[in-house]
Amino acid sequence: MTTARDGERSRRSPAFPIGPTLIALLLFAGFCALGAWQVQRLAWKRDLIARVDARIHALPIPAPRAAGRADEYRRARISGHFLHDKAALVQAVTVRGPGFWVLTPLVTDQGFTLIVNRGFVPPDRRRDYARPPGEVHVTGLLRLSEPGGGFLRSNDPAADRWYSRDVAAIAATQRISGPVPDYFIDADAARDPDSLPVGGLTVVKFPNSHLQYAITWFALAAMVAGAYIFVMRQERKDRRG
Repeated sequence: MTTARDGERSRRSPAFPIGPTLIALLLFAGFCALGAWQVQRLAWKRDLIARVDARIHALPIPAPRAAGRADEYRRARISGHFLHDKAALVQAVTVRGPGFWVLTPLVTDQGFTLIVNRGFVPPDRRRDYARPPGEVHVTGLLRLSEPGGGFLRSNDPAADRWYSRDVAAIAATQRISGPVPDYFIDADAARDPDSLPVGGLTVVKFPNSHLQYAITWFALAAMVAGAYIFVMRQERKDRRG
């Protein structure tokens, strides 16, 4: 004897697996794709870290007139004299606490003016730091300009408030004549550890969580497959029952 419930089950049983199957396939394929993308990102990040590490530990090159992404974090050297009256103070947070980066134009021997991040000064010493006269020799890491400002804060050149090391804006505000490359040099630490500004505080660290992300996406794909198999087995049992 066929009951109403059996009739309802017979009507829905043939079509029932189609919906879950499509959903499971879409979720499984999507999670696998995201996992594969994170694996690719992992390889790219490891290559980037290796390249940057090689640049940091290489011998310094003469500071170029122009630089791009392939030059970032290269060690560079340059000679010239500082324009201390045109220095800009950029807000900074370092291992020494909050304070300012001292960005000073350097008129080079090669005929262009280069912005040098001489290092960190605390707030109470923002005007009280060493200003070496005459020719100086600078060695440090080549860094690309940081236009716009910092997190949720825009640079305000008119008020002399700087939240990022925006080379072009600083050069325009300080009215630096001559060509100014769109990068700056993070100067190495001085021989005297007690002198200001304090150089050599560049933090070179790239977050690399792609392996964890890849494992997470692949685990979700496995969970979808497991849930689908469980549901299908339960459906078969219901049909047999």
